Amino acid sequence: MALFTAESGWAGRTLCISDSGLTLTYGDLDTFADRFAAGVGERSLGFLLCENIPGVLMAYLSCLRCGAVPLLLAADIDPALLSQLVETYSPAWVFRPDALPAETSAALGSTEPLLAEYGCTLERRIGAVSPALHPDLAILLTTSGSTGSPKLVRQSRANIEANARSIVEYLELNETERPITTLPMNYTYGLSVIQSHALVGATILLTTRGVLEGDFWRFFLKEGATSLAGVPYTYKMFHRLRLPTMDLPTLRYLTQAGGKLPEELHETFARWCAESRRRFYVMYGQCEATARMGYLPYARSVEKRGSMGIAIPGGSFTLEDDDGQEVPEGAVGELIYRGANVTLGYATCAADLAKADEWHGVLRTGDMARRDDDGYYYIVGRKKRFIKIFGNRVGLDESERLLAARFPEAEFACTGRDDLMTIFTDGRDPALPQAAVDYLSGVTRLSHTAFSVTVVDAIPKNDAGKTLYIKLTPKEG
Repeated sequence: MALFTAESGWAGRTLCISDSGLTLTYGDLDTFADRFAAGVGERSLGFLLCENIPGVLMAYLSCLRCGAVPLLLAADIDPALLSQLVETYSPAWVFRPDALPAETSAALGSTEPLLAEYGCTLERRIGAVSPALHPDLAILLTTSGSTGSPKLVRQSRANIEANARSIVEYLELNETERPITTLPMNYTYGLSVIQSHALVGATILLTTRGVLEGDFWRFFLKEGATSLAGVPYTYKMFHRLRLPTMDLPTLRYLTQAGGKLPEELHETFARWCAESRRRFYVMYGQCEATARMGYLPYARSVEKRGSMGIAIPGGSFTLEDDDGQEVPEGAVGELIYRGANVTLGYATCAADLAKADEWHGVLRTGDMARRDDDGYYYIVGRKKRFIKIFGNRVGLDESERLLAARFPEAEFACTGRDDLMTIFTDGRDPALPQAAVDYLSGVTRLSHTAFSVTVVDAIPKNDAGKTLYIKLTPKEG
């Protein structure tokens, strides 16, 4: 399969430019991939600790080239959570930025270096034996943001290729694109930006700067970035920065995913792009579908504001009830997606990495939706208990588990909407609310502003002891 294998004519083409000034070509990737494969040896599982820097990009694409299977994790992952994942999955190797905290390095266990380049090091974990891997397994991604769940999504090479090719088609990508990184590489949306552009031989602009930093925009202008990608929180920052008033002559299109964009922001950016002859794409996806499942064609972005659009090329949607029957026209049902990018299934332990395809191209998304007369879909709610905070999917049940383990003297129930989790507790310690916020913020690496606490007399339960979330009302203000 030719995916991400540099064609002979691409050797001199620029693969990436970093904000530190390093430029690498697709020919450099060829050379590095051979050295990486020699270091990793036989097909095995490894952990790839991610930052948006050249070394990590080269290592990821090298894994796809040589068949090594990486679990992509944030380089700033909480060391305790990293240690738990190491114990659960027993990676044979790790690829990491050199500037890593001592606590994070310690969580990886004893290692020895195999290859050092571009400010990163490939290390063998001494004494570790890789678990058995299914022949179709290509990469692993976490499912629940940063809450430390061992549940992973198993993606195949065919999943990755199908989704990347579909994205290339509907975004009309070619080798002249120069996307700038605004999202982490270990996040499925951020990774999809990299994969779709690498597929067409484009140049990726790598930066660790945030959009509120002047250095981000100086790098954008200096290297002529052609696109911006963001979750709803990013677009709130774009609005705060008054992006439509900025002089960005090379900007061609913007994409948004990772949660529903408020309609007023959707309309603001859709109208600006239409008036300035740019393209604005609202998209819909999940890690379980590799990345993208739906998109709103830019030509209808103003007219269909609030919609997540239609199925991507090669995919299809239906709306079904709990029995798997299609709902009547105009009714709300669970959004079901079918396509070659639906992944192999989940893993919760090392033995699961040897499993074959369990979903067979069908994904029950857990999102409730309706379809209008033109065939465009609108998300109206969620069936599953997770929310998206600044684009990161955070499991509410996982958050409850973490809080209960950290503060055993109290009970907790978590609810919320995108960008805000409400933590209910019956704890009587006046310091508990702030301590709970500090703890979850520290574990998830998300801002304190993403959490609020409501103290209640008791967590309401039914006769079976299950939490009655419907009876929980956040405090005002």
